[in-house]
Amino acid sequence: MNIAVIFAGGTGERLNSQTRPKQFLELHGKSILLHTIEHFEYHPEIDYIVVACLEKWIDVFKNELYRFGIKKVRWIVPGGETVQMSIYNALKQIEENEELSDDDIVLLHDGVRPLIEQQLITKNIESVKKFGSGITVAYQYETVATVNAEGFVDEVIDRNKVRVAKAPQSFYIKDVLKAHKMALSENKKSFIDTASLMSHYGYKLRQIIGSADNLKVTTATDFYMFKAMLDAREASQIFG
Repeated sequence: MNIAVIFAGGTGERLNSQTRPKQFLELHGKSILLHTIEHFEYHPEIDYIVVACLEKWIDVFKNELYRFGIKKVRWIVPGGETVQMSIYNALKQIEENEELSDDDIVLLHDGVRPLIEQQLITKNIESVKKFGSGITVAYQYETVATVNAEGFVDEVIDRNKVRVAKAPQSFYIKDVLKAHKMALSENKKSFIDTASLMSHYGYKLRQIIGSADNLKVTTATDFYMFKAMLDAREASQIFG
């Protein structure tokens, strides 16, 4: 099986929305979260989806799934105190309810990363089958430097060797569960993403070059960029 885990348990403090969490902000009549989920809903190789959702918004989310006829979301679980714990809540739900095999693949994706392509999902699945992992990345086009405690630049890094980690991040589910349980046994709950967690425990990470458009809606600027790109994509259907 190929399972998408979408984590949307955060409150979106950096976007500073006064009305609702960022994943439930709407564009073209749909929440950002639903825009994201539709990519996995309509991909023929995705068997089902598990969503870690902000608990107070689960009922709202269920209603939206019903309105738009989303069928592949099998479980909705409450988000955790960190991104890592939200993902673990979803993985634990799968483990407790499925007879997992060594071939089952999980694609981990931000609920507020709505501009992915179908081909990227396919490449993630293929990468796991071939290399055991698939980490979506993008090229870094600006100069990257390390800075010391005094505020001086220590080193300017060759940007040809640097990538920006994005999502999906994909693995065999047995490997991800093992790493998560190791982290929890060591009381580590704040890995910033699954790639960091898996790297920490010695797993090799295979890059998949994706588009720079694969943005994460974190700030108000990101929201307006998403709106502009969504409008442009829709306009291209009319004007070519």
